[in-house]
Amino acid sequence: MIVDRQGRRFRNLRISLTSACNYACTYCVPDGKRLVAAQNELSADAMARGVEYLIEAAGIERLRITGGEPLVSPRLEGFMSRIGRMGLSDISLTTNGQLLARKLPILLDAGIRRINVSLDTLDPGAFRAIARGGDLNAVLDGMEQARAAGIRIKVNMVPLRGQNLDQVMPLLEYCLARGYELRFIELMRMGHLAGDQNAFLQQFVSLGQLLSLIGERYAYSQADAPVDATAVRYRIPDQGHFGVIANESVPFCRTCSRLRLSSTGWLHGCLSSSHRHYVGDLFDKPRHEALPALQRLLIKALGDKQAVAFSGGATVMKIIGG
Repeated sequence: MIVDRQGRRFRNLRISLTSACNYACTYCVPDGKRLVAAQNELSADAMARGVEYLIEAAGIERLRITGGEPLVSPRLEGFMSRIGRMGLSDISLTTNGQLLARKLPILLDAGIRRINVSLDTLDPGAFRAIARGGDLNAVLDGMEQARAAGIRIKVNMVPLRGQNLDQVMPLLEYCLARGYELRFIELMRMGHLAGDQNAFLQQFVSLGQLLSLIGERYAYSQADAPVDATAVRYRIPDQGHFGVIANESVPFCRTCSRLRLSSTGWLHGCLSSSHRHYVGDLFDKPRHEALPALQRLLIKALGDKQAVAFSGGATVMKIIGG
């Protein structure tokens, strides 16, 4: 087991199946150009073997499948058919939901019982303006079909001043009524926002501002959450829960257990570090050759983690997964 001086180790692996996305959200790609698949993305077999090696080398317990948008990847079915047999305690997926209804059988066959859906508004006009792609009704229908199939759903919303702040309460009420847990995500200083302080501050909505807004309508109290959770969770009596991933307001770097693997075979130990470590070639090697080299790179990746708080990074989130 690889552990750093703060007692952190890698428990959670987030693997990006592809850097491609069928949206071009304003806070991710400011030029409006949709991200496409990289030319050298790993095969489904290599990705699955990589997960197996990382389980053994790092002690990975939980897996989240991300993108880009994972449901657009041609590797989805081949990858999903293998991961359910790896003995992980939890396998989940983050999606924008646009193709959820169509791909639902693949997810169910793979044993997925928990998904996060990125949804920033219930207003069709604002949806098109923020996502710059997709159809809101298709997302909502996919979520309903997933819920009916027994999948637990969390909804991820990035509140943005001047764009969707008026949707905080409608989306919260929508989720509470359907048993979805809404997660508000504070805007992160990543990609183009890492070097543009004014643009970041003009859009940023803090934990305190969100709680003040919600408190005008609901009484709430803080709820329990795992030690290495990114979200601060709250309970609304007789209604349900919501959470805030408060990267700026309540940093969670001290307990971070996340490791990210890009679709092109790069390990990222921290979103706030420009360091990355190539492991794609190791996934083609036999286990006895791959594991020692992989463990050496994992030590470096763990050393990339911030000691206290996220300080910003030029990496584009959708390339390495949310």
